[in-house]
Amino acid sequence: MNARPKKSFGQHFLHEKRYIERIVSSIAPRDGDTVVEIGPGEGAMTMPLLAVAKKLTAIELDTDLIPGLQARAAPIGDLRIVHSDVLKVDFSALARELGAERLRIAGNLPYYISSPILFHCVEHAAAIQDMHFMLQKEVVDRMAAEPGSKVYGRLSVMLQLACKVTPLFTVPPGAFRPPPKVDSAVVRLVPLAPDQLPKGDPAKIHAVVKAAFAMRRKTLSNTLKGLVDEATIRSLGIDPKARAETLSPADFVKLANAT
Repeated sequence: MNARPKKSFGQHFLHEKRYIERIVSSIAPRDGDTVVEIGPGEGAMTMPLLAVAKKLTAIELDTDLIPGLQARAAPIGDLRIVHSDVLKVDFSALARELGAERLRIAGNLPYYISSPILFHCVEHAAAIQDMHFMLQKEVVDRMAAEPGSKVYGRLSVMLQLACKVTPLFTVPPGAFRPPPKVDSAVVRLVPLAPDQLPKGDPAKIHAVVKAAFAMRRKTLSNTLKGLVDEATIRSLGIDPKARAETLSPADFVKLANAT
């Protein structure tokens, strides 16, 4: 019996087999991988992932879905369910608990909290091998946007400073129950190696990026007032009259290091 999707949890259950197969193929799990799925729902991705990896940890907030997941998983492999809000899960601690060097994370993320989940995962990037997420296509476009794009912003910069972002393919509304009102897309995030990470204080970088994009139509000399003065911005080879959307992620690191 199918579960009834709950609006309060932003649930849209993936059911179309060919898209499930494409996602699982993109993840390419191997026996022995430490796979963690966020929001397994009815288990559309869980079961094929479990069949290959043999063990899987799923983070599920909806208590009503857990018995069905456990019953379906029993003949396939070892499914461990963490009943929790994903934003309260310490992925670094979970990796240690599971005896894994790094986790492989996957999930069909609820649209209404997708950005907080992405930022939460990035905080634990050192404990993560890769991430494959299905999100609203508009969010994936923002994640992968380049400087100068209308959708390039705080999410683009912060994710690209931490990960290689690769959009994979679009998933239409009809592949879900109930169908969402927008297209979805699958994206791969691979955390950067330590030597590729920005050299600087992460808190300062975040503060500069957040301030710079707080008022997109204003120039850097206005948005960064109190953080970096106009002369310093100019000394870094950046035009103080430029807008945040024209700067590369590396430019924001330079600005943060000058605060």
